[in-house]
Amino acid sequence: MKKTVLKASVLGAWLLSMVAPSETLAQSADRPWGLSVYANAIQARTNIRNDIWDMSNSTWGGGLGINRYLSPSFDVALQLNYFNMKQESGTVTYNVTGYGPGRFDNEVGTANLGLKLKLNNGKILSETAFLQPYLIGGIGAHYTSVEAYLPVPAAGQPGGVRQEKYDEGQLRMNYFGGAGIGFKLTDGISLFAQTTLNYPTTNMLDGVSNPRSEDELNDRYLQHQFGITFGLGKATDTDGDGVSDRRDKCPDTPAGVQVDKNGCPLDGDGDGVPDYQDKCPTEAGTAALEGCPDKDGDGVRDSEDECPDQAGPVATRGCPDADGDGVADKNDTCPNTPAGTRVDANGCPVVLDRDNDGVNDDVDRCPDVAGSASNMGCPGLDAADSTYMARVPKIEFEFNRAVLKKTSYPTLDRMSTMLSKYPHYNLRISGHADHIGSNEYNQELSVRRADAAKSYLTNTKGVASDRIITEGFGEERPVAPNTTNAGRARNRRAEFRLFIQ
Repeated sequence: MKKTVLKASVLGAWLLSMVAPSETLAQSADRPWGLSVYANAIQARTNIRNDIWDMSNSTWGGGLGINRYLSPSFDVALQLNYFNMKQESGTVTYNVTGYGPGRFDNEVGTANLGLKLKLNNGKILSETAFLQPYLIGGIGAHYTSVEAYLPVPAAGQPGGVRQEKYDEGQLRMNYFGGAGIGFKLTDGISLFAQTTLNYPTTNMLDGVSNPRSEDELNDRYLQHQFGITFGLGKATDTDGDGVSDRRDKCPDTPAGVQVDKNGCPLDGDGDGVPDYQDKCPTEAGTAALEGCPDKDGDGVRDSEDECPDQAGPVATRGCPDADGDGVADKNDTCPNTPAGTRVDANGCPVVLDRDNDGVNDDVDRCPDVAGSASNMGCPGLDAADSTYMARVPKIEFEFNRAVLKKTSYPTLDRMSTMLSKYPHYNLRISGHADHIGSNEYNQELSVRRADAAKSYLTNTKGVASDRIITEGFGEERPVAPNTTNAGRARNRRAEFRLFIQ
């Protein structure tokens, strides 16, 4: 019955290996649990049997292992084993009777818990290396069912010897240690071979105690395992690129993009732009140009640059344009055109004069109204207005204040009328002060007086604010001596000048 149960357990382990799910992957931090199934070859040393390192007399069995990943350097493994250890005939090692050989037959079941020290821990070999050597040691439970037949003296028996039967079950502790090596076949499966020396705390594996010393433990055995290991579960792979999130350095790779072992999109030319985004995947370039090269650094891809060895703007397809007229130097027959000049395809000025005043539109400040060259293409003031402005019209203010005198209103009204009459002109207002007070105070007062005049024109007359510029000169520009009240009153003023922007 014992043999039937143990053999059924081994058969179940092998069947489990045949139906292991196809998505299982190699044991790692992503899939910390692993299942191993294996065969055992046993070489024993007992009082009856002694074939350590002699494969010709090995006995066989099977086993099932459950492995748990702890860290890159350590795993823990629970190994459940069944095997037979027997000797049909042999010589008792410590034979004091001299009556010939004994024989024994036993069945062994063990449950060993071991700690693995892995050498493929990233320091000696990588975790994903093909060869995965390790050391293992631990403790377990060892159950043996022994049937032994031992020759003992017996008068009246043939040869004066009879066979005495020993039949007993033993449950003992087992200490073991050894080494193994794994072979990573694919990301899903690995093979392994392991050898451990086992010391169960008994000297009765063969039913014979050591006649020299009842306390000396002579029995021990080598256990050789050959098997296959599956990782259990499935690693998390959010972006579905085949690289688990734990190892994926680019966890947001778009679906369908080919990646390297780190989960990052392939970059064949090594320019930092992945191939799926690289417009020039076989030439190293820059991210700004979608992976394309730009030898002259002008921001135009070499493949689109008509002058790849000379920097130039995008507008001229990467060719130099010294005068900035939009025509590349190599095509420009008028290379020194003034900035802002309208040019033709050859880079030469286009001569236009819409108002036919003899001033080309490119320099005409009033291109739709006939004027004169001396006035930048704009019409001048009529005779009356010109005469009026020549007198340098000005207004006056209260003493030590930026308050207009009423006598100033007619002048301001005339300025408003002229700005409406000549829309291409703007107005500059200059504020002034007398010499009473500090320079700093008079400077600030003169600015406030210019602003007061502007405020009258914008708020009362509706003149656009952007057509008026104000400035202050303090007491620097008197028009009369500051030694009299009348002179000082004249110096408290604001002056006007019409100009074309």
